[in-house]
Parts: sequence; C-alpha cells; structure tokens
Amino acid sequence: MNWREIPSLAALRAFEVAARTGSYSAAAAELNVTHAAIAQHVRTVEAHLDTVLMVRDGRGMAPTEAGATLASELTSGFRQIIDGVRAVTDDVEARPLSISVTPSFAENWLMPRLTRFWAAHPGFSLSVSPSMDLVDLRRDGFDLAIRYGRGDWSGVEATHLVAANYTVVAAPSLLKGRTVNAVSDLYDLPWLFQTADRESQKWVEASGLDMACCQANVVATGSMLLSGVRSGGGVGVVAGALIEDDLATGRLVALITDQREGLGYYIIHPPGVLSERVKTLKSWLLKCDA
Repeated sequence: MNWREIPSLAALRAFEVAARTGSYSAAAAELNVTHAAIAQHVRTVEAHLDTVLMVRDGRGMAPTEAGATLASELTSGFRQIIDGVRAVTDDVEARPLSISVTPSFAENWLMPRLTRFWAAHPGFSLSVSPSMDLVDLRRDGFDLAIRYGRGDWSGVEATHLVAANYTVVAAPSLLKGRTVNAVSDLYDLPWLFQTADRESQKWVEASGLDMACCQANVVATGSMLLSGVRSGGGVGVVAGALIEDDLATGRLVALITDQREGLGYYIIHPPGVLSERVKTLKSWLLKCDA
C-alpha cells in the first residue's frame, strides 16, 4: 500500500463530511474545526486528484459527479474503519481486566479486598495473575500490575499504593515469650528468607545478625515464607502491608520495624490515557482501606 498515492486521511475525512452534509459549516461543527480548515482540506483533495469535487449550490455546497462517487466510497470505507475499531473495543470491554501481581500480595492484601470491590461493582470481571516475573504490560496483555519496589521502573507510570516497611515477625510459639530489642537477639532462632529478596537479607546482616552463626533457610516465594513463619518455622522479614490480619489476630508478633522511605507496593501501567475500567479499578484501590 502506497499512502503517497492518496491525500491525507484528515483531508479525505473533511471532504467526506462536507459532501455528506452539503455544508462546510456543518462539516466544521461535526469535526470540531474551522470553516476555513474544511475548505482547505477540500482544496487539498481536489488538487491531489486534479478535479473539482465540490461546487456552490445556493447557500450550501454540493458534490460534483466525481465528488459524489468519491464521497460514497469514502463513507463506506470510513464506516468499515469505525466498525473494525468498535469490534476491537467491544472485545476489550467484554474480556476480564487483566492484572499482574506478586503472589504474596495477591493472597494477603488484594484478594481479601476484592470481595468489597465486586460488591460495589457487580459484573466487573477481573483476571488476577500471580507472578514474580517482570512483565511487559503491553506485550503480555496486562492492563495494570502491582509491584514491590521504589516506583522507579522505566517505561511505566507508577502510583504508590501502600507502604511496605521491613517488619521482622515470628509466631508466638517460636518466641516463647522472649524479649527482643534488636535483630541480634534472634541469632539462635531459625530464619526464613525468600530466594529473590536479597535486599532483606542484606538488611538483616547490616542490622547486626551474623548469618554464618544462625540457621537460615531459603524458600522460593513470599507465600511460602509467610506460611513457614506462621507455623513457627522461623523468623522472617516481610512487608508490613501483608501481615495486618496476622498482627491483629495475634498469629504473628512484630518484633522490629524499619521505615524504608519510598519502599512499597505500586500500581503500574503504561503511560497514556487509561480506559474507564482501568481508571475505576485504580481509583478504588487507592481509596480502599484495610
């Protein structure tokens, strides 16, 4: 397809509306441009085709025979374009909104709240994909994601959702009533760490715990870590946002909390205009309370 063989689509669209309405003023109102812009577009098409397409007809304008033929084909073509766009739009609106979220956040923060979201928005379909993988939102078909970090990822817009300070926690059965003032007071207890979270291990070491002198086990996911900590299998470092219910019920005890500026869970999505459904979900997430 050689686009140089035809006038610009903007010019062709202006001519089609002018021919259909029989008025440059009506065409200008429909396309939200000036009367002069419509006239210029029509002259551009006529110059490109080297033929007269519109002539004055009383107080309005009318297409010539050539103009009527071209206008009819353009009307049909633009209708096909509109139908194609609508078909894609309808398909997008019909499919579930797709979210990528880390497994532990999905299990401990997001899912307990989604019941309220669905109650407030009946019929709003969501597909929640728990994954630790870094995703390309556009390529992988996700409408938005929730990720843990400092919000400095490139190529996406990041909005802070909830703080996630480092919290050292353990089950009461493991602590057996001991008093803890520092990380070093826990050197004789087993620890659990997540494979991918090297930062929390470095923080523990920097806080005074000699990793060589304690039993440290590594598990693959945050959900596994939390399950182990809840069962008394070890001390863990987790994001405070994930253990609100555990602390409230006494299932876990918060021993030490470190305020980490900027660290937390962020809503991320490609930059640009958001669909109404994405805006609805994002707005609700930012407003929902514990």
